[in-house]
Amino acid sequence: MAFVCLIRIHLHFPENGSLKGKRKELQSVKAQLQRRFGAAVAETDHHDLWQRAELSAALVGREAGTVESTRDALERWVTARFPEGSSTAGTLLSDTDLMNS
Repeated sequence: MAFVCLIRIHLHFPENGSLKGKRKELQSVKAQLQRRFGAAVAETDHHDLWQRAELSAALVGREAGTVESTRDALERWVTARFPEGSSTAGTLLSDTDLMNS
C-alpha cells in the first residue's frame, strides 16, 4: 500500500515589494522543501501578487506514519521560517482512497 499527503501552504511576504523578490524567496522555499523533505512542490495560486503565495506539496511513502511525520516536520519548518505569515493544511490518502474516488 502507498500513502500520499497533499499539503497546501499559504505564505505572506510583508516585506516584499516586487514579483521578482517574491520569486527569489519562493525558489528558495521550494528548493528547501524538495531537499529537506523530498516533497514535490508547485506554486498553485496568487501568481500575480507581490506579498502572497500558495504552494502545493506532495509527499509519498509506504507507511502512513512515516508520511505523517514528514508532513508534521514540513509544517513546523514552514511555520518557523514564516512565523507571522504562513498556514498549512494537509490531507493523507491511501492509494485505495485515491482509486475509489
